[in-house]
Amino acid sequence: MGTNAGPRPLEQRHREALDRLEHDKDVWVATADADGEPCLVPLAFWWDGEEVWLSTRESNPTGRNLAASGRVRLSFGDTRDVVLVGGTARMMTADELPAGVGDAFAAKGDWDPRKSGPAYVYYAVRPWWVQAWGTVVEMQDRDLMRDGVWLF
Repeated sequence: MGTNAGPRPLEQRHREALDRLEHDKDVWVATADADGEPCLVPLAFWWDGEEVWLSTRESNPTGRNLAASGRVRLSFGDTRDVVLVGGTARMMTADELPAGVGDAFAAKGDWDPRKSGPAYVYYAVRPWWVQAWGTVVEMQDRDLMRDGVWLF
């Protein structure tokens, strides 16, 4: 985490952001409907090294928003050590999942959406920007990814 002494190097923030994606259990998921009404919920997730996988009911506000626009913001960590991800989501049913995704998701989160019924679907979120910072001294140069490309 950043201190008042100075910001962490970007390489360190990148390593720590990837560690958070690998090991955190839950993520805050922000979406909006066509009228701009925001929705913010915590969801379990799994990171496969390229995409963040989420699961929720297709019929709830988050599911409807993701299906309609595909636009999502994810927030990992707390306000003094945050990783923000902007991305595009695509929906899949349990039957459409690539091999191994359902098992890996279930193992990481100690919950298997496939056993919760067909109302639960999956969303693969492809990041297009990632930011990480700890405190004000890290606000400048907080971008780790832009346009889907890691900056180093």
